[in-house]
Amino acid sequence: MILTAEQQAILNGEKGETLAKVMKTLVMYGDAFEAEKLVPITSNYNHLVTSFGLKVMSPVYDLMQQILDADVTSSQKFSVDPRPLDSNVPANFLQNFVFKNFMYTKQDFYEEQLKKLGLMDEDAFTCACYMDEVGNKPKKGDVLSWAESSAVVYANSVLGARCNRNSGIIDIMGSIVGYVPYFGLLTDEGRKATWVVKIETTKKPEAQLLGSAIGMKVMEDVPYVIGLDKWLGTELNDEACTYLKDFGAATASNGAVGLYHIDNLTPEAVELGKKLIAEGAKEYIIDDAELERVKNDYPVIWKNPDAKPKLCFMGCPHMSLQQLKDWTDKVEASLKENGNKKVLIPTVFTAAPKVLEAFNKTEYAERLKATGVITSYICPLMYMNNPLCKKMPVITSSNKLRTYTSARYYTDDEILAAITKGGKLK
Repeated sequence: MILTAEQQAILNGEKGETLAKVMKTLVMYGDAFEAEKLVPITSNYNHLVTSFGLKVMSPVYDLMQQILDADVTSSQKFSVDPRPLDSNVPANFLQNFVFKNFMYTKQDFYEEQLKKLGLMDEDAFTCACYMDEVGNKPKKGDVLSWAESSAVVYANSVLGARCNRNSGIIDIMGSIVGYVPYFGLLTDEGRKATWVVKIETTKKPEAQLLGSAIGMKVMEDVPYVIGLDKWLGTELNDEACTYLKDFGAATASNGAVGLYHIDNLTPEAVELGKKLIAEGAKEYIIDDAELERVKNDYPVIWKNPDAKPKLCFMGCPHMSLQQLKDWTDKVEASLKENGNKKVLIPTVFTAAPKVLEAFNKTEYAERLKATGVITSYICPLMYMNNPLCKKMPVITSSNKLRTYTSARYYTDDEILAAITKGGKLK
């Protein structure tokens, strides 16, 4: 790797032993991917994936403390993934006992470390940091040092920023020295599509299901999706961005997609079109039957497959303000249609603290509360990591949550029917 004089000086220890170690780590990371150089980070803010104070993460806390003890801080302020706990979310005595005494015992300590290191503000905990209410939305072409797969794929694809799928800790190290290795999705060549995905469905495909199908097929490759603009239009409005948020999270978790292009819609596809397709790209056709096949192939890992759901989670990744409003309307209407006043399954909608703050200022908040739906800022995945919660029959329309936990996937329409009408789920 060829370093500039400034980068070499940091590596040589001229700015202290701690910065030298950070630089050495980034150089070794870049060497592993045959990066030829480091490039400056140009975004205003970073985003970190490690937000949770798990007892077993003591090496992370030790590393953070070494950085702080050396009076080193991040060159960028940053947001971080959601908090793992919220007393408003249903949990019994034993589940809470495990949360507080065996799992997230270092949460307060770790949050203090994050604040000292450069946390944007005390409410900057969300996987959807790019929401307008949160304030961490990079510009097209910005070079990032982010982690969190759903945020990285959104930034790359919908916003046109440039970021590799970094791991936790690598994200903050990039911010500390202000550089990241130049390879993969930072390069023009690395952003070319090696798959062409043709959408031939008879109706608008479910975002999380479509993303799952593509992610499992292309894995870490870049897909160029043709035909989705028929259902989403050619403008990146709130509805399209919300769809792509959920779609992208599924591609990133059910596969390892860090970037996708949507023909006639996402920034680079609008600018370059099919020039983004690499020579020899493979083809994948998705029709109604293919989506049904993918859905039917999901494993059911509940101890009793016919169990009645005890909890429903929506918002992985976190819901947008418009999603909260739209779901308020849908839940109200469906409850009224089915002669019920409150949801029949304990249901939690999760969103960023600042999105919830904005939502609570609208008339929708009281209306949603009246339906029995709970709003929360937590990460459903972190909740489900509790061994006692893992045993519960939990339903969700998030393919990310389904992939990483024992939660069972259903479409939005199936979820709506389950929580407002009841009856047996297939």
